[in-house]
Amino acid sequence: MIGIIVWLVVGGVCGWLASLIMRTDAQQGILLNIVVGIVGAFIAGLIFGGGINDAITVTTFLTSLVGAVILLAIVNLIRRGSVR
Repeated sequence: MIGIIVWLVVGGVCGWLASLIMRTDAQQGILLNIVVGIVGAFIAGLIFGGGINDAITVTTFLTSLVGAVILLAIVNLIRRGSVR
């Protein structure tokens, strides 16, 4: 149970950082960016073999951040027709 809460927090941080990297923090709002970050981190964890029960390491954090950035770029592409 605690692992899920920790991963939600890490995913939220990754979403916030991804919004800063992609410069979308003002356009979409922090809530959407955090939700996209959580989903992106979860998907990246599934694809690259991590899981909710895995420990948070630099590698898992960076994997989650990359997943959040990629998903945020996809959301931007769908919503606005451009990545940024």
